[in-house]
Amino acid sequence: MARELQLGKQPVLTGLADDFEPNKWWVLVSVMIGTFMAVLDSTIVSVAFPKMMAAFGVGVDQIEWVMTAYLLAFAVVLPSSGWVADHFGYKKSYMLGFLLFTLGSLLCSLSWNEEVLILFRIIQGVGAGFMMPVGMAIVTRTFPPKERGVALGFWGIAAAASISLGPLFGGYLVDNFSWHAIFDINIPVGIFGLLMVWIIQKEYKAENVTKFDFFGFVTMTIALGSLLLALSTANSDWNTDGWTSVFILSCIFLSALSFVLFFLVETHISYPIINVRLFKDHNFGLSSFIMFVFGLAFFGNAFLLPIYLQNSLGYTALQAGMVFFPVGILQAFVSPLSGKLTDTLNPKIPAIFGMVTLATSLYLFSFFSLQTMHAQIMLPMYLRGIALGFIFTPMMTIALYNIPKAQLAQASGLFNTVRQIGGSFGIAILGTLLTQRVAFHKQIYGGQIDASSPTFQEVAKRIKEYALHAAGATPHGAVVQAKVLFVKDIVAQAFVQGINDDFFVGALLTATLIIPLLMLKTKRQNH
Repeated sequence: MARELQLGKQPVLTGLADDFEPNKWWVLVSVMIGTFMAVLDSTIVSVAFPKMMAAFGVGVDQIEWVMTAYLLAFAVVLPSSGWVADHFGYKKSYMLGFLLFTLGSLLCSLSWNEEVLILFRIIQGVGAGFMMPVGMAIVTRTFPPKERGVALGFWGIAAAASISLGPLFGGYLVDNFSWHAIFDINIPVGIFGLLMVWIIQKEYKAENVTKFDFFGFVTMTIALGSLLLALSTANSDWNTDGWTSVFILSCIFLSALSFVLFFLVETHISYPIINVRLFKDHNFGLSSFIMFVFGLAFFGNAFLLPIYLQNSLGYTALQAGMVFFPVGILQAFVSPLSGKLTDTLNPKIPAIFGMVTLATSLYLFSFFSLQTMHAQIMLPMYLRGIALGFIFTPMMTIALYNIPKAQLAQASGLFNTVRQIGGSFGIAILGTLLTQRVAFHKQIYGGQIDASSPTFQEVAKRIKEYALHAAGATPHGAVVQAKVLFVKDIVAQAFVQGINDDFFVGALLTATLIIPLLMLKTKRQNH
């Protein structure tokens, strides 16, 4: 069937197996642009956190929501994107995601406080939640089976490249302009990408569209949102009653009730938004649990590293971004090797090696100090890149081992959704843990200072002399400055130790995943 490209109005594709897009490589480029941007914005923002914290006058427990909101919105929208694409068309849905992402970027740049920024990051996350799965579906449908692997490989390169380039670009923009620039850069690229999709891609609609599971979508959103709110605000300054406050207990009750309603509905309707029956499969259910904990441990700690590098070691945003650059490169090189090992060996072998390597990386991060050398930081970063390259391919392979072909697309989407949700929970939980541990170490370090000890008096004397002679302070002012420096040092030490505790918890969680990994079955069953 001859199909000539028409500007602005394209014919609806029939979806026949032998009817593929002649401009398929340009279609792939248009999808890769959106994929690159969506993944980029989950990493680029991390190096801007210290500047945002200074601009808004907030701490880690508040700024973490800039990342959490994006990941949560992404995860919640992901399961419903397939229905939207089937109902309204894949091209329209992809353009909607692109438009929301670009509009969200513009609004984020105009944000005047952290609450507004978090709200606009949700819009960005919704856009990314449409772009990623719909983009993959467009690539799969556009290319014939013999070229599909190569096309999806290029699509994956766009995602891997953004992991390395995101912090690097973000650091350059923050250092030379401001934190607003990390969102401004998305606007011209987004407009170009939208025009490219509009001109190049042709529309496709599914012939049979099921009913939308509105009740499942609402209960899932309420359950995840209220639980995340409870986990991230339990130790906030305004919540003086902690975990026993009426607000926190109400959030937990609402989340539990919504989860119960969600699972009751999803197991009794014909077309659920999330096919929870897939979790009955031993490999898929256990692999999903592993990836949830992986997301919790990995993403929960990932946003802390740029804050430590800039606020504790004095790195610039660009220098902090350079630290992350090798991770995506190593992951891109290791992934093909991991895929080959997965095909030739028991896939549990590369997966376990990846988990052990990642646990080692997180454990090495738990020895940070205010004098950590650059080489001490880069070694665990190299290990992180190698670990990620070995984890994803075998884990996806094992998870889908016994899933029927008709359910593969839904299962792979759900598998990625679980990982994203784990990341959202990780940021909330480990951010709360950080607040607790920093307060704990402040008390310990503060209690260990003995004002009557000769060492304390000698250090205080030297600081006062410096303030008097070098800084030109008055005798009273020199005493005040000495006390202030002591307090600042205690706070700085406590913050680093709190981050170390978070990384140690992450290493412990990752190491324990070896047990369920050994329980996975790698002998294919017949259907």
